[in-house]
Amino acid sequence: MAEVLSLLLTPLSYPFMVRGLLAALIVGVVCAVLGTYIVLRGMALFGDALAHAILPGVVGGYLIGGGNSLWLSVGGLAAGIFTALGIGLINKGNIKEDTATGVMFAGMFSLGIALLSTVHSYTVDLTHFLFGNVLGVSNNDLWLSAIFGSLVIFTIIAFYKELLVLSFDPILAQTLRLPINFLNNLLLLLISVTIVLSLQTVGLALMSAMLVTPAATASILTRRLPIMMVLAATIGAISAVIGLYLSFYINIASGPAIVLTCTFFFMVAFIGQQLGFGT
Repeated sequence: MAEVLSLLLTPLSYPFMVRGLLAALIVGVVCAVLGTYIVLRGMALFGDALAHAILPGVVGGYLIGGGNSLWLSVGGLAAGIFTALGIGLINKGNIKEDTATGVMFAGMFSLGIALLSTVHSYTVDLTHFLFGNVLGVSNNDLWLSAIFGSLVIFTIIAFYKELLVLSFDPILAQTLRLPINFLNNLLLLLISVTIVLSLQTVGLALMSAMLVTPAATASILTRRLPIMMVLAATIGAISAVIGLYLSFYINIASGPAIVLTCTFFFMVAFIGQQLGFGT
């Protein structure tokens, strides 16, 4: 018992581990809750595309403010909003959403790579935002994560009923005359904010996994949205903690460790479902 307690408490003696743990918990919960809408509406590929499409904003923020996390977040958020609104605009012109997503994703990601090639020190500074560096989270980063995360959660609570109807029955949403375009754009905005929130924790390359995997796992276990959100948030939080401890003890990158833990829970739930458990 003493050995187990020591394994749990030893990492917490380091301030960077405490900050990393808090940041990972915020990201795990926020991504999972928002991810339930993404899974229900079949937007997994969109989330992945948007995560990569904010790269030019991150690089632009770096060129302006160096390694300042605020500039990186502002740049990433601006690129995310531009991409989301661009997809919505193209989609109105009789272009299918997946085609519009592909066009914007390819263009924005290529722009990001082009800008990245002009930054000679990117291997040191910007790869953290591609693959995550949760153990490098500063106090300012933690405050930004808490603020952005709270905004996302409060917005989901405020528009819970409208997003619920739109996700489960778009025809009913039209019948009720809900502001569908506004709600769609709001969801795209929330995804953009959440991606920026998760930049340093899991990085752009692994972002879609945090948005999709915990929610997909929860969707196997229940079909009721409130329970699904709670389960997804719990899975995301537990995965964040376990992944961070694995990163500390076996010396692997923190972002992939968190995502692999999420994937493990998904496989357990999926196998359980195939064996006759769950919904």
